[in-house]
Amino acid sequence: MIIELSQVARDQIGGLLQNGVTLMLLGMGTVLIFLVILIFVTKALSAVVGKIEAKRPAPAPAPARRKAQPSANAFSAEPEIAAAIAAAVAKSRE
Repeated sequence: MIIELSQVARDQIGGLLQNGVTLMLLGMGTVLIFLVILIFVTKALSAVVGKIEAKRPAPAPAPARRKAQPSANAFSAEPEIAAAIAAAVAKSRE
């Protein structure tokens, strides 16, 4: 009797393992197919965007900028802003 139950349990475990492996392979195959399709779609869209960009005119070069000379007023803030900053710093240190 014990031998018969053991054989039934082995058959059930074997069937479950077989179903698990089948399900695993089906899932991995689905993911693989999706990734391959995704690669081809991405390459196709890249080619389409490349053709569209090739038709666009090149942007005009930016004019050369002169370096601004710092003046004394560039580093001084307005008195109200300076007072607000000083009040915020004093409040944060409390």
